Amino acid sequence: MPQEQYTHHRSTMPGSEGPQVYKVGIYGWRKRCLYFFVLLLMILILVNLAMTIWILKVMNFTIDGMGNLRITEKGLKLEGDSEFLQPLYAKEIQSRPGNALYFKSARNVTVNILNDQTKVLTQLITGPKSVEAYGKKFEVKTVYGKLLFSADDNEVVVGAERLRVLGAEGTVFPKSIETPNVRADPFKELRLESPTRSLVMEAPKGVEINAEAGNMEATCRTELRLESKDGEIKLDAAKIKLPRLPHGSYTPTGTRQKVFEICVCANGRLFLSQAGAGSTCQINTSVCL
Repeated sequence: MPQEQYTHHRSTMPGSEGPQVYKVGIYGWRKRCLYFFVLLLMILILVNLAMTIWILKVMNFTIDGMGNLRITEKGLKLEGDSEFLQPLYAKEIQSRPGNALYFKSARNVTVNILNDQTKVLTQLITGPKSVEAYGKKFEVKTVYGKLLFSADDNEVVVGAERLRVLGAEGTVFPKSIETPNVRADPFKELRLESPTRSLVMEAPKGVEINAEAGNMEATCRTELRLESKDGEIKLDAAKIKLPRLPHGSYTPTGTRQKVFEICVCANGRLFLSQAGAGSTCQINTSVCL
């Protein structure tokens, strides 16, 4: 640091020996400390500048954004995997054209739909054990807008042309079911069963049970009742077999025949009686007891 000197001329006084010179500046240890602090400041500025350049390089700062985050005219664009540690609020989230959009979480993914008062209207929770949806109504539609499935507090609607149940134990309905048609797959059996209670089929215009290419069986443990209140019961077949009807005890004289007649008791019970020259039903009325 240059020295500054100046000469101060005082007025001539008695006894003065000439002009006096005063030295102004920093000398000694003060000067060395000043140089040291200036050097240290320059080093800190260089280190700070180097760290800033390194951070810009590592974080990939550009005029368009930072790292995988790009600022576009339509909003923000993220490329690659992204992790959000706090809630994300966005009007629309979409993937790149032709690529899938994945949401990953160690516990669950929750999607909330809020109103103006920040009250949850609809909520979707996907966890490790279940997927839960909360809302007033749930609908599943095709790309053309056709309803496939709908559920609300009043009813559940299946809009598909066919509902298939692939479970080995079938389908359990604790309440009633309304459907125009119940059909099994081709070459498969259709069973309607109530293990511990009754099974009731009702229709205002009739119930039709049809087996076009196979047999139809109705089995019960105690009684099977066919009842028609205002009409009739018709058995229309080329052959009608009643193999387990009881037999009467009447045996006509002569050769034993294999021809029987069907008799009806007053209580509606049927039994077989060996045919004779006349009716043998009255002789075997003991079967009706």
